[in-house]
Amino acid sequence: MMKLLNAIAVALALLFATTPISPSPAHAAQAASKKAEKLDINTATENELKDLPGIGDAYAKKIVAGRPYKAKDELVDKKIIPKATYQKIKDRIIAHQSK
Repeated sequence: MMKLLNAIAVALALLFATTPISPSPAHAAQAASKKAEKLDINTATENELKDLPGIGDAYAKKIVAGRPYKAKDELVDKKIIPKATYQKIKDRIIAHQSK
């Protein structure tokens, strides 16, 4: 009887084992594309800026108020954000020049 219960327990464990669900190829491509796109600090909204690591309400407002930027490193040069925060976001931002 004990062997039968163990066999049932193993069967149920295998049946209900969680397996990771991978995203659809379209969703994965969209996520990769979004990661590849850099956020323009000269045109981004405060909410878009707040999606960056280390950027909250106060820094987002300071970034918007300090526009325009010739280069993204002006965030540190103009003392808009600390260098440590800049290091976290520098690969995710860009400062496009208006024409």
